[in-house]
Amino acid sequence: MSYQQALRQIVNDSRLNTQQKARYLSLQAESMLDCPRWSEGAQELLDSGVVCDMFEGNAPFKPRYVMPDYEKALKKGSDYLELEAPEDLDEAINFLLILFNHVPSVTGMPVFVGRLDKLLMPFVNDGISDDQLKKKIKLMWQMIDRTLPDAFLHANIGPEDNRVARAILSVDGELEQVVPNLTLRYDPEITSDGLLNQAIENISKTNKPHIANEALNVADFKALGDYQGYGIASCYNCLPLAGGAHTLVRMNLLKAAQQSEGSEQDFLERVIPEISEKMYEIIQARVNYLVNDSGFYKESFLVRERFIDPNRFTAMFGVFGMAEAVNHLLGVEAEKGYGHTIEAKEFAIRITEKLAAIVESTKLENCWHSRALFHSQSGISIDAATSAGCRIPYGVEPSTLEHILTVIPHHRHFTAGVSDIFPIDETIKNNPQALATICKGAIAQGLRMFTVNVANNDLVRVTGYMVRRSDIKKHKEEGSRINSTVFGAEAAENCGILDRKSRVISNEFQPWVAMGE
Repeated sequence: MSYQQALRQIVNDSRLNTQQKARYLSLQAESMLDCPRWSEGAQELLDSGVVCDMFEGNAPFKPRYVMPDYEKALKKGSDYLELEAPEDLDEAINFLLILFNHVPSVTGMPVFVGRLDKLLMPFVNDGISDDQLKKKIKLMWQMIDRTLPDAFLHANIGPEDNRVARAILSVDGELEQVVPNLTLRYDPEITSDGLLNQAIENISKTNKPHIANEALNVADFKALGDYQGYGIASCYNCLPLAGGAHTLVRMNLLKAAQQSEGSEQDFLERVIPEISEKMYEIIQARVNYLVNDSGFYKESFLVRERFIDPNRFTAMFGVFGMAEAVNHLLGVEAEKGYGHTIEAKEFAIRITEKLAAIVESTKLENCWHSRALFHSQSGISIDAATSAGCRIPYGVEPSTLEHILTVIPHHRHFTAGVSDIFPIDETIKNNPQALATICKGAIAQGLRMFTVNVANNDLVRVTGYMVRRSDIKKHKEEGSRINSTVFGAEAAENCGILDRKSRVISNEFQPWVAMGE
């Protein structure tokens, strides 16, 4: 299809609204430019799909993920936005809603709107009743969903238990909106059981929020140094606060495995290092263009007013298709491979450890601590033959407890985020306390992110973001006001997200016994 035909198709598509047409037209325009330069070998890996640049665009002119220090903005106000520092809760909410609309990302909308309970609690006093607080949060939630309709927009709450966090969970459970994505940052030393239980009740009904391992994330980012906090953005990307990620490039481990001679040694010692070297060429070229040529870090008011610091932006080294790579190299079917045998489990861990060592030791210019962060990539809607990150393929998941024990050893390596979706039968609604117990146990053993998809809820967890089952059904004919529905509909068709095998949690069915022990 020629550029003219592609542009005309967008303009005449009756399923797209005006803003969506403008967005797709701009993406087409960017695709007409030459991409940053890298070697022919790197380009061959892109062309063959061994490496994927996530379709970020040929001319990076904004970071993939931006994580503003909203707390600083609330304290200082903004000259660019002509806003004084807010003095009460209404002003604070209004300030944030305006600022959100000026935070860019790869989607054109913000992917991180901050730790909202921490941001708003200083403005909450005894003169505001719980009903009044809930109404203000409800209006804020509706404004975010209607004006920034993208499921990759992500809010954080916790780990402290407070009135705003409770109100947000109450409103989020009531409205059942796709936007915003939501994470409760959970630390058993800080978070009350009451707040966790409220989140678990919401999960039973809406599959939201994610539950993040706060202690593990804080420890990892403190170990890197220059700790100013972190945030969880987009699907489940864990990134430095007041910074973000320039870019995300990912490796298709199945296609990488298909380039090996078939032995573990050849895959680990030749194939992975060679592909990683070319992948780093692409990452560095994209970062250099964004930092040196695009002008973003010189022109953005977010930098001038110090809501973000260019020195706190990293790059993300992503991987996906672990299950298929392991099964290919072992020569086994999915039902007898990763997630089902000790041999496959241990082989997968050696692959993750090899990749993690490369990421930790490879230098990158113009990046936070001169390196990338390792990321288990959540997959995109065209990934028809591979599973996200280190996930067990949909449809062949083992019992929930075996599932958790299989993936936990990988999680400690993925500082920039990893998530596994645990499909649970809807009978869990009769016993949410069982889900809370599983969550606590998994996080205590090192799970970085606890994400559940309860069967038959209208809200469905796609990769890390949400889509409404009802929106998928009508998308083909009517389109959707929510930009990300198209990706959810494609994932339902291509990736089998609706084919997950939900599991019943029951001690009678599956005692807590480590697989193979």
